[in-house]
Amino acid sequence: MTESNRGLLLALFAYSMWGSFVLFFSLLKHIPATEVLLHRVIWSFLFVAIILTLTKHWGRAKAALLNRRLVLALFCSSLLIATNWGLYIWAVSVNRAVDASLGYFINPLVAICLGVIFFKESLAVYQKVAILVASLGVAYKIIGMGELPWIALTLAISFGLYGLVRKKTQIDTVTGLMLETILLLPFAAAYWLWLLFQGEQHFSINTDGALLILAGVLTALPLLAFSAAAHRLSLTLLGFMTYLAPTLQLLSAVLILDEPFDDGDLITFSMIWLALLIFSGGAIWRRRKAPRNIT
Repeated sequence: MTESNRGLLLALFAYSMWGSFVLFFSLLKHIPATEVLLHRVIWSFLFVAIILTLTKHWGRAKAALLNRRLVLALFCSSLLIATNWGLYIWAVSVNRAVDASLGYFINPLVAICLGVIFFKESLAVYQKVAILVASLGVAYKIIGMGELPWIALTLAISFGLYGLVRKKTQIDTVTGLMLETILLLPFAAAYWLWLLFQGEQHFSINTDGALLILAGVLTALPLLAFSAAAHRLSLTLLGFMTYLAPTLQLLSAVLILDEPFDDGDLITFSMIWLALLIFSGGAIWRRRKAPRNIT
């Protein structure tokens, strides 16, 4: 198997797992989202700790912990990703997975805006058009339907800011996740103890307990697969595959979980999809037109 094909399989595995999260977390609807989140943090930490032990890469994590500036940055990223995880889990638990999937469709366009704001990146015409069309889709949701898509916007912005902070840290995926879960661990452990004392925790040696442990494993596995795929595939192909996860989430929410998807949702999503088509098509055209170095 070629490296390219191996990378494609790894990427498909990662995005398919992210796309199936809506079905997985729907199995935990009866448990408060905050409690699911604390277990996601704790078991992610333990799973990544095992990986670092097996690969003998604890030295990276220890060195990173001695860097105060890096720790501060990762503390910010840990709060952002915890917000993103917690809101997504809650959205699924209250049958708002369609709104959550919209957030991840919007995310690439949010990333562009953040690049302009924080890195002074210039926008090509097709990028401006894509952002305008997506903005009109969100505006329709607000004006036409009288509803602010706050779940979608919060997920898109929190994940966009998370990506921004992680880009500035220049730390590998596994070590970064290790430090983020370490920084969140005291809060998760304290909350778990509080639930134990209150007699309100749901973890035990049963199906729920297994699912809560699995939540941590499923958090780390697609990240590891994506990291390995990124080294083997072009950014263009990875960019296209980004839309696989929210597409699977949307289809699962509507076709399997029977969440409503009315004409208003169709118009909003159609405008977002059109924006993404313009964005992706423009990126491919620009790449093909770019001069190639001949050596």
